[in-house]
Amino acid sequence: MKRYSAFALAREAFRNHQGWERAWRDAQPKKHYDAIIVGAGGHGLASAYYLGKNHGIRNVAIIEKGWLGGGNTGRNTTIIRSNYLQDPSAAIYEKSRSLYETLSQDLNYNIMYSPRGVMMLAQTEHEVRGYRRTAHANALQGVDTTFISPKKVKELVPIIELKGPRYPVLGALWQERAGTARHDAVAWGYARACSDMGMDVIQKCEVTGIQREGGRVTGVSTTKGDIGCNKLGIVVAGHSGHLAEMAGFRLPIESVALQALVSEPIKPCMDVVVMANTVHGYMSQSDKGEMVIGGGADGYNNYTQRGSFHHIEETVRALCETFPMISRLKMLRQWGGIVDMTGDRSPILSKTPVENVFINCGWGTGGFKAIPGSGWGFAELMAKGHSPLTEAFGLERFREGRFVDESVAAGVAH
Repeated sequence: MKRYSAFALAREAFRNHQGWERAWRDAQPKKHYDAIIVGAGGHGLASAYYLGKNHGIRNVAIIEKGWLGGGNTGRNTTIIRSNYLQDPSAAIYEKSRSLYETLSQDLNYNIMYSPRGVMMLAQTEHEVRGYRRTAHANALQGVDTTFISPKKVKELVPIIELKGPRYPVLGALWQERAGTARHDAVAWGYARACSDMGMDVIQKCEVTGIQREGGRVTGVSTTKGDIGCNKLGIVVAGHSGHLAEMAGFRLPIESVALQALVSEPIKPCMDVVVMANTVHGYMSQSDKGEMVIGGGADGYNNYTQRGSFHHIEETVRALCETFPMISRLKMLRQWGGIVDMTGDRSPILSKTPVENVFINCGWGTGGFKAIPGSGWGFAELMAKGHSPLTEAFGLERFREGRFVDESVAAGVAH
């Protein structure tokens, strides 16, 4: 694989850009692999990458029923932060955030990471107390977070209205090193690195069955034939329940749509990410000038990847109170992604009742920010059978009552 650099860009400019290689090979499946990862989204690709980089397991296939990064990885609002309240959550998200900071250099691929800062508005006295508590917990966890005053909020976001008619801004939880990245580039960078290590990225290959023998996985049946494996990782977000059923076990998750939209592009007016959890909306501005807007998940189980007018109206109406200027903007496009929600709104990274089948799911509405940390921990779990990052997120916690209840503790699980 040729390295990308300023010199390579200049060289190809003189050659009419005819010398670029494909970013990753269009592979066909072999008969057998040491490990198969089902799902070529960010989490699946990251898991495969760290299997190879950290543990030397490179006879790996990443199988995708559609196209690479075509699921939630390409449908999110790209927020990256790690200021969670619970210790296990803060640990895996801070690992992820720190990996994001050098990921472009590690992958030799520009993921457009922007540590622009993320603030979570406190618009009730309850939120003020909750976010101060989180700031204290983060200090103990080694996560750099502060609670800032309304004056500081206004300095960072001049377009904000502090004295809203229903919910005035009383302060905010501020993480300066949080930010955003280009979601597609994260997937493409990991795929390129995996392919360079000799791994096979196999697209348009749907898993139709999971083969077992004596309680142990032996391979998968796909639309491109049977493929054998020693270990199997299931990383398919909202479709995790279907794959688990094929393997012979059930998961405590439900799938719902999470919707988002972008406005028409405008001149730069906001260089941080703002989350307003009381009114349930969040917003940032993309490099192209679009205002990227998201809200809460649908209130009913579904598998749609479309938006719906009533949900978008609810989110935009709430944000217009805090950012009156966006009332004059036109919506450019909207979409939905299928998110997998657990009862405690924390992920599952775990062994399963089938030997050598591992599951990575349940990220709900906060999956993109966790991609590198998730891949790091899940790869260690698959390679060694145990990882400190994933220990608290096993399936057995639901049976034993050891919930990592982040949504109740922090007031939001995004």
